[in-house]
Amino acid sequence: MARRSRDNGPQDYSREPKSEATVPPHSGGHHMHLPRFNHNGHQVTPGIQPDGESGRKGIHPIKFLRICFRSSSKVSMLVNVLWPIVPIAIALHFARPEWHLAIFVTNYIAMVPAANLVGFAGQEFARKLPVAIGVIVEVTLGSVVEIVLFMVLLKTGGEKNVPVIRAAILGSILANMLLCLGFCFMVGGLKREDQVFHHAISEVGSGLMLVAGMGLVLPTVFANALASRTDLTEGLVLAEALKISRATAIILLVAFFTYMFFQSKSHDSLFAEIFTADEHKDADRVRDLAKAKLTLTECIIALVLALACVSLIAVFLVLEIEFMVNERHVKDAFVGLILIPLVEKFAEHLTAIDEAWDNQMNFALAHVLGASIQTALLNTPLVIIVGWGLGIGMDMHFEVFDSVALILAILVVGSFLRDGKSNYLEGVLCILVYIIIAICAFFYPNPEGHGAAGGVAEEH
Repeated sequence: MARRSRDNGPQDYSREPKSEATVPPHSGGHHMHLPRFNHNGHQVTPGIQPDGESGRKGIHPIKFLRICFRSSSKVSMLVNVLWPIVPIAIALHFARPEWHLAIFVTNYIAMVPAANLVGFAGQEFARKLPVAIGVIVEVTLGSVVEIVLFMVLLKTGGEKNVPVIRAAILGSILANMLLCLGFCFMVGGLKREDQVFHHAISEVGSGLMLVAGMGLVLPTVFANALASRTDLTEGLVLAEALKISRATAIILLVAFFTYMFFQSKSHDSLFAEIFTADEHKDADRVRDLAKAKLTLTECIIALVLALACVSLIAVFLVLEIEFMVNERHVKDAFVGLILIPLVEKFAEHLTAIDEAWDNQMNFALAHVLGASIQTALLNTPLVIIVGWGLGIGMDMHFEVFDSVALILAILVVGSFLRDGKSNYLEGVLCILVYIIIAICAFFYPNPEGHGAAGGVAEEH
């Protein structure tokens, strides 16, 4: 995927044409503000980072389509071949509503290119921003797919979708921390003996994940600890767990915004220095800088188009979950913990893995850990607060199996990050742990009264 190739040094991308370098005689000897030009000779627009300058304005349809299809890597370009599935998936929902399995499969596949476009447009937009803020914006835009899915699940199924959402929350974190990070370690380790990353990225990320994991799991511990009490009714315990979940959601939001301030304001120079140094490790830096880029207008259009497709596909996908659970006997835990996170995190996984391949492990870790942190500290509190507003009992009373898997995954990844180095062995081990969790989820029995879409599927 694309690297946000940025360099704060003016010598790399800021120059003044000789024809404009002379101060006119009538200027009274005062210095003129001469235009700045980037590495491709494009005049830099004020407020736009030189590495993100496209040299164009507005929208050019042919160039727009060519750049979007080319995307940011060969793998990402191959993914765009799946775009014809998108209209087919949408059409099937309306034309053949009784074809539940076909609708689920086509929409599941269609989510891949749509999410990939969200990721690419987000990368192009992030290029135009200061490096530390750009990384945050890019990760946040990657999380939009997840937020849309959570909200659609909540709105369409209400209480019956809560178990799936809970599993999807932890499944998203597990997919990032074990599967995605595992592939980053493994792919990067194939080209070199070890990969080194900055302790500020790994320590802040792993520390925040441990705190977030504690916040997510404690309501579960509370509910299960009191489940055997004879002096307390089950309804009372669950009501108290719901109150604790809502209070915890607010606290996690405070933690998230504190983290945002830390990375984008108080310590932005540290992160900018780390990411800039990472850019210079990229062997493809010159080629990436020379690639044609989207204009700001084209970035916004691509994001709107991609998010519209993602939203439609998410709705149609979610409406078929009940059919998959009840008729095809796919377990709720497997749908939420494995299937949904895999497709909605696809674009972010490609981005991080490509960065690891190019030895940009700080960028890769920022994507993986940043996405996990956003799921835990932003997306989860949002869905709980929205459920609160809708009168839905969305809480953090996770299955014990899911909670234990999360805490163990955080500890495993934290131990691998501790020495500031990674290799392919650690990557393979992370992937194997994820596969073990997936197998367990496949056989994990559904909770009582399960049913993912709350009877919506029967209306078709």
